[in-house]
Amino acid sequence: MSTKPESVLLSARGLTRRFGGLAAVNQVSLDLWRDRIHAVIGPNGAGKSTLTNLLSGDLPPSEGEVTLLGHAMTGSPAEAYSRRGLGRSYQKTNIFLPFTVWDNVRLAAQSRERHAPWNPLRWIQDASKSIAVNDRATRAIELSGLKNRRNTIAGTISHGEQRQLEIAMTLATEPQVLLLDEPLAGMGVAEAERMVDLLLRLKPHHAMMLVEHDMDAVFALADHLTVMVNGQVIASGSPEAVRTDRNVQAAYLGDGH
Repeated sequence: MSTKPESVLLSARGLTRRFGGLAAVNQVSLDLWRDRIHAVIGPNGAGKSTLTNLLSGDLPPSEGEVTLLGHAMTGSPAEAYSRRGLGRSYQKTNIFLPFTVWDNVRLAAQSRERHAPWNPLRWIQDASKSIAVNDRATRAIELSGLKNRRNTIAGTISHGEQRQLEIAMTLATEPQVLLLDEPLAGMGVAEAERMVDLLLRLKPHHAMMLVEHDMDAVFALADHLTVMVNGQVIASGSPEAVRTDRNVQAAYLGDGH
């Protein structure tokens, strides 16, 4: 596994977000490395989703800095993070239910098209015939394991497949960093196993942060764990070190882990 500095694709230092007198995230620092999965765990209200929003540009920090692929991003809008190479999924599946799987992914791929500042023919071109867009969409669908669902209406596929579709839409934007907020939520055993397999396939070419409550999946996937309670990090390290940490056991995992 490479440990060269350039393998750090996203870095956060001292991230803090206050809502009035409440610090939902308080002085959190982390690095996301290519070919590693960094899991963030903690009880409800620990600040995990707020942290994800800070790292993706969906929420500006009160303090701290975010660097993405060597570029200072603090204060930039979420679109700038996305165009710089960050993709994310949300707790609630965010797809177009009346559209086919293909149309959902193609629309995401189309968002990456670059146009000349002024091209009068641009407005009458058929976007569905763009070779580059279609190639990106095809790769994303195949990588996410939805090739056989390509022409199926998104609202009719299973919950697990809808989560795969959301990741496929993210992949169509060709990100290098993936922030995944509870991707296994609400899944049965078979669906969760498929998602774990998908994330392992994505791992070699991406830096990933995973927020997840499924501890079996977390310990199967994570190379590094950060544990948050009340907006603060109480432990961070290898899964085995975190599993045996007394503070973590008392605050979150319990004596049975």
